[in-house]
Amino acid sequence: MNTHTTIQHLNYFETAIWPIGQTPLLNLKATAAAAGLTDSIQLLAKAEWFNPSGSVKDRAAKRIIQVAEAEGKLWPGMTLLDSSSGNMALAYATLGRLHGYKVKLVVPANATPARLALLRNYGLDLTLTDPAEGSDGAMATARQMAAKNPNYFYANQYDNPANWEAYYHTFAPEMWQQTGGRITHFVAGVGSGGTFTGAARWLKERNADIVCATVQPKTEHEGIKGLKFMATAVSPKVYDSSLADKHLAVTAAEAQETRQLLADCEGLSVGPSGAANVTAALRLAQTVEEGTIVTLFPDDSRYYS
Repeated sequence: MNTHTTIQHLNYFETAIWPIGQTPLLNLKATAAAAGLTDSIQLLAKAEWFNPSGSVKDRAAKRIIQVAEAEGKLWPGMTLLDSSSGNMALAYATLGRLHGYKVKLVVPANATPARLALLRNYGLDLTLTDPAEGSDGAMATARQMAAKNPNYFYANQYDNPANWEAYYHTFAPEMWQQTGGRITHFVAGVGSGGTFTGAARWLKERNADIVCATVQPKTEHEGIKGLKFMATAVSPKVYDSSLADKHLAVTAAEAQETRQLLADCEGLSVGPSGAANVTAALRLAQTVEEGTIVTLFPDDSRYYS
């Protein structure tokens, strides 16, 4: 089977719903000014809630499904299985069901009530796992289920290279085009690691001088939704830490302060990981004299209640 040709002709996602990607790049000028940055530093953020299910994860879900179809591993009527602590679950729910697949998700029981209610509204098959074990526990349970049932397609977002490839082929080129190639710094939180890895790899290939920084919780107990404390978490295979020039640590309190700052300065209501990204980007900006710093809002605040 010609994988490239097959993927090229899978246009369902572009016609049945509005396109995934090409999200706005927001200029956080008021936030930068409030933080004391000069006009020589531009702070920008991709608003990923413009994707169909409301998050950046639509990019990865789309690529994972397309590649699996092209490789003959997934076809209508099958059950797509994976674990997710939030946004990827919604992406699978939207794109998987829309494209004719049953979806079975393993989700930590401490996912927000709003998110769980929405997933149940999709009529998905949900398995809730011990909240104390977080996303790592959900991942282990999903792997056990996949091993016992060959009729499942285990999407395995944490180890599937189609995850980081999605951001390599879409997210990073968009940033480059939207900044006219002037991006000097890229800042992204690490959950599965796909967004950072794919985008950083593409950017480094274009300009090795671009500084790429990860964002992680300061401790494993911070509880910033969407981010992993990599020192103790199971490291996803899609995450390539060698691409990081800097690792920036953020506390939950700092992220919450930034959420309020973004609301006050920009009229934006963003999710916890997006606020953490901006917190780290502002800290990085204090160390440079000029530049174009790009980060992202993986989602907005709608599912965090």
